Formats: sequence, structure tokens, C-alpha cells
Amino acid sequence: MSALDRSFVIVLPTKNEALVLEQNVRLLVRFLEGLPSLGRWSICIADNGSTDATPAVAALLAADPRIRWFHLDESGRGRALQRAWNEATEDTLCYMDADLSVDLMALLHLLGEITRGTDVAYGSRFAPTAEIERSVLREITSRGYNILARLMTGLKARDAQCGFKAVRREAWSTLKTRVDHPGWFFDTQLLLAAEESGMRLTAIPVSWVEARDKRRKSTVNVYRTIRDYLTDLRQERARRKERAAAKGRT
Repeated sequence: MSALDRSFVIVLPTKNEALVLEQNVRLLVRFLEGLPSLGRWSICIADNGSTDATPAVAALLAADPRIRWFHLDESGRGRALQRAWNEATEDTLCYMDADLSVDLMALLHLLGEITRGTDVAYGSRFAPTAEIERSVLREITSRGYNILARLMTGLKARDAQCGFKAVRREAWSTLKTRVDHPGWFFDTQLLLAAEESGMRLTAIPVSWVEARDKRRKSTVNVYRTIRDYLTDLRQERARRKERAAAKGRT
């Protein structure tokens, strides 16, 4: 199947992004309209836990039939993506951060890899040709997390948490039974499950710039996030050991 024959959805997991959501979605629409060779597309705004005007902005944008949205009372990127991807009918399921930190041109490479047979394509900020602009603290914690993920779970992927991924719908049908984390750890689970299933994964070097709109204050508590990640990694390591033991008994 050629790219023109394929369809894809870009999910934007969103929480309290009313200040930038409209301009970013319209920017994404203009980009996609300028590249008809990418195939048939749609955008899904997956609002999770917003308490600002994000739902109103999303509803306004959804006047465009190519854009849909839903609201979840509970927050969590994983929770939002699971619903969006489970309901999608497109051939390729993508997601990217609503702040558009990743250069949109990387979509060409992401979708191109899926067209060429990759099951899961993911953005990597640690690839040799990647370009990153972000705070020193974010850089240290991100690299530290990836080292821990590799040591504790055997993950081979070089950047588990980059908010830029695409999955073939057929692959997601297999992976969704093993990827159930409601929060940020969803990404790590997804890559681990794909690796364990013997699927083909491809890393896409990205240009990634930390969003610096002064009107937006990050809701991420770095230290609490590190604590939660450590807990998730320990639990995932325990599950892997249980699965290996069960396989050994069969």
C-alpha cells in the first residue's frame, strides 16, 4: 500500500493548553494540507483532565470535519492515547505533544518508516543527528531515565519518553493488551512490549525545542516524576521476571 492509499491520525494529548492549542492545531493543519502526498489524515485532540478553556477551544476546532476531540475527567497521557487509538479507524496511529516541540518535518520520516514496514516508529532526541534545545535539568533527568530504563528493563530503544510516535493499527491491536499505564510510563511500556513481541522498531532523529511560552507554566514536578518513574520501572522489571518464569514453566 502506497502512502497515498494510507490514512493516519495524529493524536494530541492535551491538558490545560487553551493558550496555545488553537494556534498549534491550525499550524499543524496548514502543514498537513501542504503535503498531500502523506495520505489521508485526521487530528484527534485527546483532552485529559483540563480545567481551563481547552474543551471549548477543542470544540471550536472540531468544526473542521478532519478534527475530532474528546474530554476525559482524569488526566494521563497513556489514558488519553489508549482511548484515542482504540477508537481510531486509520491505518497509522500517531501522537505528538500539543506544544509541537518536535519539528513537523519529522512527520515525513515517521510516516515514511511505517509505510516501509516498520511496526513502531519513535522520535529520538539522543540520536547522533538529533538537535535539542531544553533546560539542563530536563536534559539530565531525561538521559538519566533512559539509562535506568535500559538497565532495569532491558529496553533497547534509545529514547523512551519523546512525545512523538507512530504505530501501525495492526501492531497496536497486539500491543494494547500489554500497554495499560494511564500516565507518562505508557511510552516505555509501548516500546518494551513491541521489542518483546519481536516487532520492527525504528528511531527517528528529531529536532526538539522545549516550549517556552511565558504564559504557560509547566505542571510537571520533576522530583515527583522521577519518583514515579522509579516505581514504574521496578514494577515493570518485576512483571518481566514473572513472565519469564511463567514461560520457563511451560
